[in-house]
Amino acid sequence: MQSKKTKATVTSKGQITIPSSIRKRLGLKTGTELYFDEDAPFLKATRRVDEAEMRTVIGWIKAKKLPSSARLLEDLRGKVEKI
Repeated sequence: MQSKKTKATVTSKGQITIPSSIRKRLGLKTGTELYFDEDAPFLKATRRVDEAEMRTVIGWIKAKKLPSSARLLEDLRGKVEKI
């Protein structure tokens, strides 16, 4: 399967416009911060993660009294015999 290609041109100020189809697919909105990996052999950007927002989910599974990930895996795969 061939990937879909979209063109963007770098301006004299080093700016590009991320095509709307890509912005929509990745959920990029006005003000979204991106970090660029200067060591990557290609253009690689990642969205900034709000650490405080991410920490709000710590303990969520225990609070919901859901089974542990180990239990879920055991239920899906069956019991693993220890060697």
